[in-house]
Parts: sequence; C-alpha cells; structure tokens
Amino acid sequence: MGFVLPVLFALLAAFSNALATVLQRRAALSVPQSQGFRPGLVLDLLRRPVWLGGMLAVVVAGVGQAVALATGPLSLVQPLFVLELPLALLLASLLTGNRLPEILWLAVGGVVLGLGVALASAAPDGGEADVPLDRWVPALAACAGAAVLLAAAGLKRPVGKARAGCLGAATAVCYALTAGLMKDSMRVLDADGVVGFFTAWQTYGFAVAGVCAVLLLEHAMQGGPLVASQPALTLGDATVSLLLGVVLYREDVRGDWWIVPQLIGVALIVVGVLNLARRGADLRTAR
Repeated sequence: MGFVLPVLFALLAAFSNALATVLQRRAALSVPQSQGFRPGLVLDLLRRPVWLGGMLAVVVAGVGQAVALATGPLSLVQPLFVLELPLALLLASLLTGNRLPEILWLAVGGVVLGLGVALASAAPDGGEADVPLDRWVPALAACAGAAVLLAAAGLKRPVGKARAGCLGAATAVCYALTAGLMKDSMRVLDADGVVGFFTAWQTYGFAVAGVCAVLLLEHAMQGGPLVASQPALTLGDATVSLLLGVVLYREDVRGDWWIVPQLIGVALIVVGVLNLARRGADLRTAR
C-alpha cells in the first residue's frame, strides 16, 4: 500500500504528459521548421493557444510527478511514464476520430502487461533519501555530456529518423535528470521548507534540465517521424531514470532468477512501443 500514492500520481502525470505531447506536436508542426537549434521556436509557439494548452498539461504533469517522486522511488515512478506513448496515441485517435486497429490494441496491452511484469518482479525499494554531492557531480557530468553529444549528432543530420532519434534520446536524458533532481529537491522542501527549497541548487538544476528537455522535445518533434523519436524518448527516459535511481539513490531491484521475468517484461515493452510508434496513428494528423 505504501506505493499506491506514487503510482496514482505517476499515472496522472503520464496522462497529462501524453495530452501535452499531442497538443505540442500539433503546435510544433504549425510553425516554420528549422535545420539548426533555434531558441526562438518557443517564441513562435507562444502565439499558438494549443501550445499553451500543452504547457498547462505539462504543469499538471510536473505537479503529479513531483508528488510521485516525493513519495516513491525513482526506479518505480519514471518507468510508469512508458505509458505516455499508448496514452498519446489513444488521445490522438480521439482527436482525429480514427479508430485504432486491433494490432495496436494488442501493442497497448503488451506495453501494460510488460510494465506490470517488469515492475512487479523488480520490486524497487525506496533507497536512500539524501544524495551526497560526490554522487551528483559525476551523474550530472555524464547526463549533460550525453545530452549534448546526442543533440549535436541529431542537429547535424537532415530531417528524418536519425535526427529525430538522436534528439529524442537527448530529450530522454534531460527528462530523467530532471526527475532525479526534482526528487532531491522534494526532499529539501520536506526537510527545510519553502526557503530551503528555493535556495537549494537542486531546484534550479531541475528547472534548467526541464527547460532543456522542452526545447529538445520541440526540435525532436519537428526533426522527423515519431517512429524514431518516440521510442528513443520513451525507452530512454525509463532506462536512464532506472540507472539514476540505482546509482544516486541506491534503490535496490531484485536479482537472481527475478531477472528472467524482468527481461520478459522489458521485451514486451520494447516490442509494444516499437509497434505503437511504427504503426500508430501519426500525431501529425491531430489538428
């Protein structure tokens, strides 16, 4: 019962993020595309009410995610965001009036089943609440370096799968880092109150990482098809978050023979996500 609250709020956040993805993609495709990194893209999007609606959904998702991370382990909360892709496709199908074919419903079921099997067999625990700075420094350097390299590699490519995949992976790293920093800042808020929260470096760290994630996400959605960007984003976020949970927060997952059902669950998730991205309704049509 101790993990009911974080799971519920994580699911709320996943739904809100899925809604934001649909609205933001619709807005991103309504502005001029660019070959390079263009911060002014956000200024163009600010003139689109649908993008503002997407950002409101992002805020709701952020609140839900913050509560989930404050009450549950990172390695439990973030993998639940794998559900964003099936939820986004379901929302897109509702907006366009297109029914999802049976094969996609099977893929959705595979993702849900795989996620349940993987998390139940891994049984991540709460780990340590306080992360010392000597753990944060190498983690921050590794995540920042990976995001910069992936973004640079993507921006050098023309519009297409390679560009979208690299930018989606870079976005995933930033989202995972945002979650890790947000969890630590929630601990500071609980221990030191509002003053401590607004004077903690973790608070400004997750704000910066979050802004980078939003910028990269907009470019990833413009950079190519969802078949490339969405799996990289969905699976990358869960993977990096799990690593950060284990490395930073010392969260423990079951080993030995439990690895077998974990791998089966992961395989179901990967197959389901790839099928949803490849054969799902393209969010370009959500107008």
